[in-house]
Amino acid sequence: MLDQLLLQKLEEKKERMIEIRRYLHQHPELSFKEEKTAQYIADFYKEKNALIRTNVGGYGVVVTIEGGLPGKTVALRADFDGLPITEEADVPFKSSNPGVMHACGHDGHTAYLMILAEALIEMKDQLRGNVVILHQPAEETPPGGAIAMIEDGCLEGVDSIFGIHLMSLSVTGEVYYRAGEMQAGRSYFKVKIQGKGGHGSMPHTSNDSIVAASHFVVAAQTIVSRRINPFDMATVTIGSFDGKGSFNVIKDSVELEGDVRTMSSEVRATVETEFKRILAGLAQEFNITYDLIYSHDYPVLVNDKAMTELVVNGIERAGIPEIKALMETPPMSGSEDFAYYLQKIPGSMFYVGAKPDVGPVYPHHHPKFVINEDSLIIAAKAMAAVVAEYFGQM
Repeated sequence: MLDQLLLQKLEEKKERMIEIRRYLHQHPELSFKEEKTAQYIADFYKEKNALIRTNVGGYGVVVTIEGGLPGKTVALRADFDGLPITEEADVPFKSSNPGVMHACGHDGHTAYLMILAEALIEMKDQLRGNVVILHQPAEETPPGGAIAMIEDGCLEGVDSIFGIHLMSLSVTGEVYYRAGEMQAGRSYFKVKIQGKGGHGSMPHTSNDSIVAASHFVVAAQTIVSRRINPFDMATVTIGSFDGKGSFNVIKDSVELEGDVRTMSSEVRATVETEFKRILAGLAQEFNITYDLIYSHDYPVLVNDKAMTELVVNGIERAGIPEIKALMETPPMSGSEDFAYYLQKIPGSMFYVGAKPDVGPVYPHHHPKFVINEDSLIIAAKAMAAVVAEYFGQM
């Protein structure tokens, strides 16, 4: 059977998978600057029996594996960009690029998919359809790399798509899925509040931008608590308040920056409307003006029900010994530009636990972020099972 042959091949390639991951971890690059990583990925496929397309939507690499039997086309996606974080993890393959590290597992995503793709290429004559491997840059930085790759035709002829994210806080050996709304949509805002500066001893001659901005920080929190249905999800985070000045000077302007997370387009629209309404009221109340940038980054990630059921059925049917539990997970408030693919074709993103066996555990985007490398073979085998199930059903 296809799934068992694939699993056997992956087991034989397990150590190479780890070697690739460690190389990528040691040589991270930031979003939209991943030229060397893209070249490394492309070189891996150079002598293999597949169609390779580089510079897709920037630094994207698309590998098409044409099966020996007619059938549908499925895409598998992995991202490969790093983050602007100085690594503090105590690992022998620590980042050699100062101020940049893989703190979200993208090195693991890329490594498992490269080895899975190699195994699929070796078995291409047995595939009842085609597999398109999407190595995507720039997931971490809006507008994200998915949009550009889609615009450059990476989904042409593709019927469905699947992706995996490794999760450092989830138990290694567990795999998680969810149909429907799975990850939040994200919006970005930046507000410059312009008042009138002056001396601290004469506040009546000024319009204090810090007081106005502080009022806004508090008022903005009422959007979620008083304007959003308690059964809906939303967050409004002001992550930057740039009000530094002199202790006896009333500042003339302040800049605020942050993001909004929602689980539906309706709630996203409500938050934006209320956000702007509060700002307009602030201008009247404090006699200030403001400049606003408010943009929508990533949409809500919505997993297709049928494709998610296929994920579950495929993994259960394969009987992968390393997978100790397969369970439904609640929605996550983090965002993912895999959502853009799912707006175009049906598919599903699912999640593989990567919690270290010993030592402290750190969340994604933390300078001490580490993953359990046993999660790589689990991810590869789980996705192999999904591919086998897809070609068995479609």
